[in-house]
Amino acid sequence: MMRSSLLRRHLAALILSLAAAPAVAQFEGETLYLFNWSQYMDPSIIEAFETEYGVEVVENYFNSNGEMFAKLQAGGVSQYDVIVPSNYFVPRLIDSGLVQPLDHDKLSNLDNLLDKFIDPAFDPGNRYSAAYQWGTTGLVYDKAALGEVPATWGVLFDPALNSDQPFAVAEDSQVALGAACAYQGADYDCTSRDALEAAAREVLAAKQRDNFAGFIQGTPVLQQLVRGSVAAGMTYNGDYLFYKSEDPEGFADIEYVIPEEGAEIWVDNMMIPAEAPNPALAHAFIDFILDAEVGAQLSNWNYYSSPNEAALPMLEPILQEPPITATDEEMAVLRFIPSLKGDDLQFVQQLWREVESR
Repeated sequence: MMRSSLLRRHLAALILSLAAAPAVAQFEGETLYLFNWSQYMDPSIIEAFETEYGVEVVENYFNSNGEMFAKLQAGGVSQYDVIVPSNYFVPRLIDSGLVQPLDHDKLSNLDNLLDKFIDPAFDPGNRYSAAYQWGTTGLVYDKAALGEVPATWGVLFDPALNSDQPFAVAEDSQVALGAACAYQGADYDCTSRDALEAAAREVLAAKQRDNFAGFIQGTPVLQQLVRGSVAAGMTYNGDYLFYKSEDPEGFADIEYVIPEEGAEIWVDNMMIPAEAPNPALAHAFIDFILDAEVGAQLSNWNYYSSPNEAALPMLEPILQEPPITATDEEMAVLRFIPSLKGDDLQFVQQLWREVESR
């Protein structure tokens, strides 16, 4: 999720003012290891945290939840202090023993979260996670290539709406299958095996069309839209708005919509690996991000929605309207991806292997 710090620095003074507080002596000279989505953090927030606590922050990056999960399983569980997985991966991390419970006594700002991010179904009581940022995954298309099309996943799945322009589908199995489920009349968060099998057949049929351009992640597909390599795909609302603000001419004809059949709402979360080198400093970092002013700067910098209720009055106006703030009609059809495990997870993984192999 590439970001630029040039346009979203006006709150930097608020953040840097936090550095005037006395340093927490217990952490002086220590290092925090952060494992996050690429360029999903304002560098000035890191600088302010380092200054206040007298520490160094080392950032490492992943490009998908699966990559992050695999890295933890391969020994990364003892290499990182804070990780930032999406909601549907939180139960997998917990069940796999890869994360440790949070000490709420060390998180004075946890109450800043909006009600919908307190006690979430994927982590009751916020025992292991605290919300970081949230957004949506929707349809993005080039209206110069496709014309005015309805807000439907049919732009990807119906040849009558797009018979010749190249299009892409998300490479995340549950994101892609969710869209196909919604298009077929089931909810985006469908879990029945019959619905998932039908969705897999829908994605496979799309893959076998001559104008299928591949399974492409949400950020790269935006770059390909501008180059004309694809005319439609799936992406994140914050990335779309960021790129559009950076290149308004290139994005003049590129639209982002929530399909009428339904789409994904997601929340990325801060968690502490089970064998984190410095869990005490990890708690301090999480609490720092949950501060109202820091939370506002984070969203103003990366164009995603803040889960921090106390931060909302400080958000840029552009973040308080679509596509970042969904309309009531859009919220009614947005769904969290279900958190699968055990046989259900293996079933989806096998379905996706079959889609990819054919």
